[in-house]
Parts: sequence; C-alpha cells; structure tokens
Amino acid sequence: MTHPLRTPVIAADGALIRFDLAALLSGTVTSMRIEVTDGSAEQWLTRLCGNENAMAALAGEVDVPVVPELAELALLLWARRWWPASAVLGIASLDPALLDFETALATAAVEDVAEGMLDGFEATPGELYDAAADSLLAAAGPVAAEAQGLCAGLAAWFDERDDVVRAEAAAALAGRLEAVAPSQRSYALAAGTPQTADGAGLLAEGRASVDWARVPPGVLDAAENTVAWRVLAAGGATWMHVEVAGAFADAALTAYATNRGETFAEVPLALGAGSFAGSVELGEASARLAAVRDVHIGVEVGAEPVFVTTPEDRAAVVALVRARDGMPPVERTLAERAAAGSAAEEF
Repeated sequence: MTHPLRTPVIAADGALIRFDLAALLSGTVTSMRIEVTDGSAEQWLTRLCGNENAMAALAGEVDVPVVPELAELALLLWARRWWPASAVLGIASLDPALLDFETALATAAVEDVAEGMLDGFEATPGELYDAAADSLLAAAGPVAAEAQGLCAGLAAWFDERDDVVRAEAAAALAGRLEAVAPSQRSYALAAGTPQTADGAGLLAEGRASVDWARVPPGVLDAAENTVAWRVLAAGGATWMHVEVAGAFADAALTAYATNRGETFAEVPLALGAGSFAGSVELGEASARLAAVRDVHIGVEVGAEPVFVTTPEDRAAVVALVRARDGMPPVERTLAERAAAGSAAEEF
C-alpha cells in the first residue's frame, strides 16, 4: 500500500491520482499516475487527459502528463497533513487558515478543469472558504496583497455558480485585506524537560521520536527525539512522566509506553508552555516493566495509525521541505510565503 507521506494523492470520484513527492516539492513534476477505482471516473477522465489516456486509465493504471491545477491541489493537501513544522529544525509552521484558503481556490480550479471529478471530495471550495474566512485577516499580514487577489478570484468563482452569499462575503473580505498590515508571527520553541522533583527517585529515563502518522497535523515539532520519559519513585508510589517538546496547537494526545511491544502505561498529555506533558501512577506490574533498565521502553504519541513513518521517511521529507527555501517565491504556497515574511520581520 502506498504511503500518503511519500506519495501525495488526490482521492477523486472513482479514481486516485498520485504524484511523486520529490518532484512535487521541487516544482519539477511532469507526470501523475491515475488509478481508476470504479466506472464513475469515466465521466471526467476524457475532459482531464484526453480519450487515449482515459481509455488506458479505465483499463487499470496509467501515467499521464501532469495537470498543473491537480499538482497544486495535491501539494496543498499534502502540506495540510504532513508539513514538518519544527522550531528545532528551523521549519516554520504553515497557517491552517491560509492553507484552507489556498486549497479552496485550488479545488475550484480543478472543478473548472474537470467538472465532477471531485464529487464527494473531502471538502468543497465553499466549505474550505468558510473554514478559513474568520481567521484569514489575522494570518495574511505578510501576504495581504496576494491574499486579496485570491479572495477576489474566489468571489468571482462563487458568483459564477450563483452562490451569492459567499460571493459577497469573499468580495467584502478582499476589501478588508487592503487594510491589513504585515504582522509578526512566531511559533513555539521546544521546551526542556523539567528536572526531577526533590525527593523523587529516578528509576529509568529515555527519549523517543514521534511518528508523524500518530498525531494530528500542525500540532507537534517534527524533529527527532522530542519525547522525554522518566519513571520516578515518590511518596511510596511509582510514576511515569512523559513530555513532548514543541507544541504549535492544542490537541487530545496520549502517550503509550511499551516494553517489548506490550503497552504498560497510557499517559494523557496536556498542553503546556511549548510542550505537552502528563504523568500517571503505575501499578505494581507496570512499575516492574518500566524499571528494567536493560530493556528498551518505547513511547508512542497518539493512537496506532494505518501507516507509520520511519526516521528515514521523516529525514527525507525534512530535506525536501528545506530545499524549498531556495525556490522562487512564486513556486511556493501562499502559506509558505507568509511564514517566510513573518520570519523576516522577526530579525
């Protein structure tokens, strides 16, 4: 099964359209793979890629020349889920409102290219716009002029489809963006692990990395070894404390401590100053598993996913994202340009 981290995908009506991540992030993508899953794709395939390619796709899978509108949408969908924001690595987080706003316009562009292709898609341009509209003014400071132009484009698109309420709202928002001045934007720095409390005996400790697939997007720092755990003896009880450094947003997270694959503790984590942390008292059996020094204890944050990401996966993605710093601004997303503009204001 193809991992969505490594292969960005658009789930269209009756087909999956996949892209090579390295080519997509470097702006060098020239082809895309269409995998038909049911016959409903036939209605839009010919409009998208021509009769010959459509027939080949309906027979199985086919690589076709890239459609720029689809590549842009795939990049934005990937960034919304997998962008490796990290204060430790120097990769700024992308504002969710700007990403939703761009995705709304990109989805509208795909609808224009191949009407019906995104029937039943995860969100319509209207729904994406609704999600972003209230937060857009606060997020768009460094790219207000560009956001204004895109907002006006969405207003025109809504107007063409007789969505009068959204057309008027988007046009009004475009006008309000004229008055938005660039504003500073920062993201949380990774916080250190607190020192062991006085009178507490340290029985075991270690570090671990977060599998990106186990946590919601845009919540934790994407660097390695951000999870610190300790087993402490205090007041006649044994406690496990877990801290995950680098928090960009709140979320419901739980850390799962395992010994040789057996989960012996679940630690609910609460958002603090730049980190998530939590403690739980261990029962006698769990305390024995936690305190065996010569046995590796792993800590995973979040529920077990369908896919996993390895350290090699994460390092490859970080390298690809870092390389985007050298790309012309026009080839980067609006959210990236806003993040870069905010970083420039801070220095």
